[in-house]
Amino acid sequence: MSENILKVSGLKVAYGGIKAVKGIDLEVNKGELVTLIGANGAGKTTTLKAITNTLPACRVEGEITYMGSPLKNVKSFQLVERKLAMVPEGRGVFTRMSIHENMLMGAFTRKDKAGIDADIEKWYGVFPRLKERSAQLAGTLSGGEQQMLAMARALMCHPELLLLDEPSMGLSPIMVEKIFEVIRNVSAQGITILLVEQNAKLALEAAHRGYVMDSGSLIMTGAAQDMLHDPRVKAAYLGE
Repeated sequence: MSENILKVSGLKVAYGGIKAVKGIDLEVNKGELVTLIGANGAGKTTTLKAITNTLPACRVEGEITYMGSPLKNVKSFQLVERKLAMVPEGRGVFTRMSIHENMLMGAFTRKDKAGIDADIEKWYGVFPRLKERSAQLAGTLSGGEQQMLAMARALMCHPELLLLDEPSMGLSPIMVEKIFEVIRNVSAQGITILLVEQNAKLALEAAHRGYVMDSGSLIMTGAAQDMLHDPRVKAAYLGE
């Protein structure tokens, strides 16, 4: 039996009379890369924000448990202490800090200086562009470089669960390939990932399992390889 890392049960999110998420159930088990795909506006980002308690004022119902404990009323900075990290849509790097300072911010819950230094070098090895520019202000980086930095910063806390929200958005095709290469690399190291992504083909190729979201509801789930070849997925999300 796989160890459950994240379990979402009956999640509903409403902004006034608008129902953004309509009672979904999903789970992520230890070591899995699970992807949540769907069109823009389907409710994917809202789902991630509900998990991390970063939604604006709205009505939220249902239960979310992480490592067996409920996440209700847990502050976002406390999630990092519990080793749950998120790379938000739009990256969210500290623009007036250097790359190196951003990396250190990712490890603010840790006290092992030697380990932090070793991890910075480890992720510089994965993202050599960041090492070359370590003293550069994050706000001067390209979109792809900022995405690399946001991922490396999140990994500095040794997450048990990494949430990725639209990591390929706005990037060139070459940079998208690089980002997904890193996602597969991180997953291969045993880090559990929940990936929200509009590029359904790349997401399903990288993932173990997938969920399809449409208009706030989950309409399909299964093994990612099976979904890649499902005629409904191919027609709606893969352009085939």
